[in-house]
Amino acid sequence: MNPRTVARARPVQPRRRRLAPPAPAQLRAVFGPKTDRWLQYTSGGLLATTGWRVPSPDDSGLKGDATMTRTHPGTATDHSAHTIDPDLLGIYLNDHLAGATSGTERVRYLARATAGSPLGREIGPLAAEIAEDRKALLAIMRNLGVPVRRYKVGAAWIAERAGRLKTNGRLVRRSPLTTFFELEMLRMAVEGKAAGWQTLRRLAPDHDALDARLLDDLLERARSQQQTLEQWREQRIRSTFERPGPATAESP
Repeated sequence: MNPRTVARARPVQPRRRRLAPPAPAQLRAVFGPKTDRWLQYTSGGLLATTGWRVPSPDDSGLKGDATMTRTHPGTATDHSAHTIDPDLLGIYLNDHLAGATSGTERVRYLARATAGSPLGREIGPLAAEIAEDRKALLAIMRNLGVPVRRYKVGAAWIAERAGRLKTNGRLVRRSPLTTFFELEMLRMAVEGKAAGWQTLRRLAPDHDALDARLLDDLLERARSQQQTLEQWREQRIRSTFERPGPATAESP
């Protein structure tokens, strides 16, 4: 053998043994009946860190048990799994529940105060809808396993009742500013409620506990409530803040 050839020869490196992915049958024995669904999301789950993914049955004509293939980070099938932070979501939803409690009490009070008037006939059905929205929020919280913080609900109820003591420039009769102020506060409250529905709707595609269709309906109803309240608020601007000027004497 040529000495130069021997000098240039590189030592043979042992082949690295590749880690074999777990078989679907083994996973089913550990995780139970939800394994198949979990396998469909492994490309965005724990196996994403190793580059393994489970192809869909359409890949290469696969049917039945899925097999795992190796992918590289940065490809279209490499994405991060998302989970909801239960603590932050609990705080968020309980804050919205407190707002819904205050809004429900406020709109009921406005409906009673304006009963028999055109505004009262419009606010009555609206009060029923807002109460239903609060029940829907409670049902969503139950589905997500979020406990109700009763001290927040109680504080919101007390704050709404305390707000009724504001006289708004009248001691005996109901001030026109009171109705206008309540319409404005309800308008802002419904806008906040709509933002809450939008937040949950964005989370719905990745979480089975959130019903996307229900959230779409709730969001659409909130927008309709916003329009109704804004129309009545605009109608009340002139009658609330403008007074008729002094009558001018007509020239003979």
